[in-house]
Amino acid sequence: MDVRRVIGANVRRYRLQADLTQARVAELMGVDRAYVSALERGQRNPTVLSLWNIAEALGVHIASLFAEDVLQLDQGSRGKRATKAPVKAVRP
Repeated sequence: MDVRRVIGANVRRYRLQADLTQARVAELMGVDRAYVSALERGQRNPTVLSLWNIAEALGVHIASLFAEDVLQLDQGSRGKRATKAPVKAVRP
């Protein structure tokens, strides 16, 4: 499993749950909207600092960005939003 795609799916899910646009998340992170878009598509390899900033912007724990079940369920949903996927508890 490609961790970049897992993180991207989780970022998108949490962003939609928070009713935030990519532009607003980018503003909160201090990056360009295109960066958030590429991140959600799994085309970026975010640094630890970027992961921290996105978690802060979305109001989630950084570990929640690594939950693999979201991507698996989203891929099998044929276009349904990832927001309906259950969240696995991740303990640091």
